Amino acid sequence: MPLVIDGGPVPAFWASKNSLLEAGSGNGHGTRPESVRVAFINNMPDPALEDTEQQFFELLDSAALDVPVSIKLYSLPGIPRGDRGQERLKNFYHGIDDLLNRQFDAVIVTGTEPCSSNLRDEPYWPVLAELLDWAERSTVSAVLSCLAAHASVLHSDGIDRHRLSDKQFGVFASSRVADHALTSRAGDLLRFPHSRWNEVREDALVSCGYVVLAKSAEAGVDSFVKKKKNSLFVHFQGHPEYGARTLMKEYRRDIRRFLNRERETYPSMPHGYFDAAATRLLTEFREKALCCPSEDVVTLLPESAIAGTLQNTWRASATCIYHNWLQYVASQKADASVFAAMAAFSGQVQRKRSAVP
Repeated sequence: MPLVIDGGPVPAFWASKNSLLEAGSGNGHGTRPESVRVAFINNMPDPALEDTEQQFFELLDSAALDVPVSIKLYSLPGIPRGDRGQERLKNFYHGIDDLLNRQFDAVIVTGTEPCSSNLRDEPYWPVLAELLDWAERSTVSAVLSCLAAHASVLHSDGIDRHRLSDKQFGVFASSRVADHALTSRAGDLLRFPHSRWNEVREDALVSCGYVVLAKSAEAGVDSFVKKKKNSLFVHFQGHPEYGARTLMKEYRRDIRRFLNRERETYPSMPHGYFDAAATRLLTEFREKALCCPSEDVVTLLPESAIAGTLQNTWRASATCIYHNWLQYVASQKADASVFAAMAAFSGQVQRKRSAVP
């Protein structure tokens, strides 16, 4: 059942993949009343903006199965944008005021690259805090990814994140530690990519009423939830949505930053991601880069030889979790509709009785 893009033109990659016509689902007229309506807040930097759209669209589409899903695109103001990013937002995204004056069944909020060690000092913080308050009142559930998860617990419960000595980078296996509708049929081990310099810790989360769903001895807490007013807030410190090559792109970006002297240390290789042959090639490249560090060296990165070996080993876990999430939202929406219908019927009966002399 194809994902429907609501309220505007369909991005070309999605229209091409699904043979959609703008006059059909792209203008919002294809949205069914029973659809799970998702607001997607994409805050990723310009180089990852379109990739992130595609990752979430494909994951939601594969996870939906028999649940109709429509999605409307938004982004926070205050995120640094170049000309290409601004043009993308102009063509496919809606203003945050439009969001805050509506209700959605669910919202997904991505992270972004922080500019400050204190999230409250970010230029987009006031709007992000308003968005989180809106989600508590106006959605059945909210998914918060990476930095957005850290912002959520900081805003709601004052939980600070902690800087790591090295980037938590790679694919990690996490043990399921709580029985919950979101982890039903997911197995005892979940595999998700992580890419972050900070973490929130289990003891602080538990003391504030969060339920940890999965955690790893190497990567710490992976996913956790808490009901906030009307909405179940689902937090991921990792990135279930990542594509097979996303970590490779981030590794190349970090290598380039080292060669451009934008970071002091050569980046660690992503954990649990490359096979033995790819690891050997990248180790040889690292030696060359450290021997002759210059921007030109990045052209020798053996990416083309490695790309075909990269596997999305976390897709099954990601699809299961997001399928469970969509099922949860759909069931809660249905229950609310039944309750509203019963309340309306009860009101009609009472009015009829009152009218009888």
